[in-house]
Order: sequence, then C-alpha cells, then structure tokens
Amino acid sequence: MEIGSKIKRLRQQLNLSQSELADRCELTKGYISQLENDLNSPSIATLVDILSALGTDLSEFFKKEDDERIVFSKDDFIEKREDGMTFRWIIPNAQKNEMEPALVELESGASSGMDFPHEGEEFGYVLEGRITISLGGVKHVCKKGESFYYGASKAHEISNAGKSTAKFIWVSTPPNF
Repeated sequence: MEIGSKIKRLRQQLNLSQSELADRCELTKGYISQLENDLNSPSIATLVDILSALGTDLSEFFKKEDDERIVFSKDDFIEKREDGMTFRWIIPNAQKNEMEPALVELESGASSGMDFPHEGEEFGYVLEGRITISLGGVKHVCKKGESFYYGASKAHEISNAGKSTAKFIWVSTPPNF
C-alpha cells in the first residue's frame, strides 16, 4: 500500500491544502509533501495524528479496499429467457446494490408476468417498440423514447401488445428481479 498517495487522496477529498493539513498536525508542509510523494514514512504516532485530522483512523485507513468496478460489458451480463421474454441483468450481482438494472426484450404478445405489490420503485426507458404497463389495473402505454416510473405498492405487469419486439431498460429499487 502506498500510504502517501492515500493520505493525499483523503486530504484532497476534504479540500485541504498541504499547509492546512500540516497546521492541523503540527507538522511542516514539506513533511506532508514528502509523505504524499512516498519520500518519507511517518511514525505510527504521526500517522495517527494525520489520520485524525483527516477524519479517519488506522483501522479504516488500512481496511482492504474493494476493487469496485464501474464499467461493465456484454460479457458481464447474465441472461434468462422464458415465455417470450429475454431478461438481462446488466450489472453482475446487482441484487446486493440499492438498485437493479436490467435490459428486457419482450416479444409480441409476451408479458413480464404479474408482480405483486412490494416495497420500492421501478423505472424504465423504452429503447424499441412500445409496452403497456398495468399498475393496479390501470393500463399505461409507453413508446420508444419514453420512460416510466412508479411506486411498486400496487400489482404491476409489463406487456407487449405491439407487432414487434419491445426493448427497454428496467430498474428496480430495492432489487426485486
């Protein structure tokens, strides 16, 4: 682990200059610069002081960081096909996140199936074709270039009564698919 670069990142996140951090720790700007460039190593006591000034502590500072992925490709998608619907989870393991996005293709006459009321919200954007959203028995048509958004506290279903396949992004929060 490069201690200096991590100290620098924390300092910059707080919008502190090297001088401001040095003042808070009773150190010199030059010493902070040397640390951040990994030209010097702090004693444990000095590191504790610096981390305290940065609003963290040793255990948090040295906690193993997850290699959080930001970008995903088609190779990462997980696909499920049944009854005229192709459902692609476009973020792997999305059910552990706050929201769960999917890319859905509904063939003509196909439906997502009735989803019973649950906590959360759902959002979508139609890429191709048109879909019908049935929410609490009321039907709403959503066409290419349009989006939908609703609370999931009523029974709901998405269907395709059109003649061509409909394709849309569907996001549920919390994860529900």
